[in-house]
Formats: sequence, C-alpha cells, structure tokens
Amino acid sequence: MPHAPYPPDSGHASPALRVVLADDHEMVRLAMRHALASLSPHIEWLEAQNASEVERWAAEDPDLALVDLNMPGSDGVPWIGRLRTQFPTLPIIVVSAEESCALVRELIDCGVAGFIPKSDSAAVVLQAVRLVLSGGTYAPLRFLTGHGAGREPGNGVAAASPPAVHGLTQRQLEVLALLARGLPNKLIARELGLSEGTVKVHLLAIFRALDVRNRTEAVVAAQKKLQASGH
Repeated sequence: MPHAPYPPDSGHASPALRVVLADDHEMVRLAMRHALASLSPHIEWLEAQNASEVERWAAEDPDLALVDLNMPGSDGVPWIGRLRTQFPTLPIIVVSAEESCALVRELIDCGVAGFIPKSDSAAVVLQAVRLVLSGGTYAPLRFLTGHGAGREPGNGVAAASPPAVHGLTQRQLEVLALLARGLPNKLIARELGLSEGTVKVHLLAIFRALDVRNRTEAVVAAQKKLQASGH
C-alpha cells in the first residue's frame, strides 16, 4: 500500500504543492524532503515505494513527480516513457545513481522534465526542481555530451577540440564545449581569457544559431547536429 501523503499545515488559504516522491529507500525520501522543504510552505508529499504506487499517485493530478529510475516493478527507461505517455502534463524528474551521457540523452528524448544524479548536493537538487517548476528542463550539462564529461575545471585536463557545428565560429564552439562541461559563465570566461560580458554575447549567438532558448537546449541541439553529420 502507498504511504499516506504528508498533508500541508491546516489553516492556510493557499493550495499545497503536491509532489510525488518515489524511491524504495526511506532515507532517500527523507533526504529529498529535507532538501526541498523550502520550495513552498505548503507541500503535500505523495510517497511511493514501487512503480504501481507511482502510477496511482500520478493519476491524482500532482504538480511534480520525482522518480527513482529503477523503482521495484519498473523496467527503467521504458517505464518512464510509458509514464510520460499516460500522464503527458505531469513534469517528471528522474533521480538516479546511474550516471551516463547515453542514459540522460535517452531520458530527455522521452520527454522528462529533468534528470538529477543522486550524487548531487541538496542545493543543486533544490535549484533543479525550482527550474522545472518554472517550466524549464534540467540536466547536468556534463551528461548531455561526451566531450569533457566528468571533468572538473582547473584539473589540468584540456577539453577536446570541439567538432564543427554549422553556423558557429571557432570561439563559439569553444564556449559551447565548456558549457557542455557544466561550467558557469564566470569559469568559461576564465578558461578562455574573456570577460563575462563577451561570454554572454557568444551564448546569445549560439542560442540564435542553434534555434534554442537556454543552455541545456544548446548542448542537446549541438549533439544532435554532430550525430546527424556522422561525428
């Protein structure tokens, strides 16, 4: 049987934020509730320990679902795809200890609203969920391309020379490669010897050239162009 939801405090006029929290380990659910407590003063946690409980809560029109990829009773990515088909308006964030570029790209292609590695900090988890609730899509950029995946800035490992993407200059390709490593504008500027303002100009040009709206979409679009061209 699914756990009963954690109800919001009584006496408040504003509606609760209703969040499906799905993991078969209670400690993980406790940690996620703690990390996300500041999302709203009124959160109704709909907890699930297996795939059937996730599906039951998803049918109750929640605002968001945080779902472990390998829930008991699920078959991983195909199950996530079926959830997306059955509940197309429900934003689903996949949370997983499995971390690979191929997995994240497959999940993004399924239409999930986000991917959060279990190794990420509470602060990153909170930021990611806020982005999704505002209508965005979140995934660590280091998993959206094989170039520079897992590398940290300043570790002495030079980024691979970025392959060509039509419509981008060499400098813009360098910015895109560092973007794919998950570097913020400040560190991109430091790596390339540019000002942050110049980096922002390059990012706007990249967004226009790739016809995207944000950093995550830019990396995804570039990767698709590279695959289409056989790189």
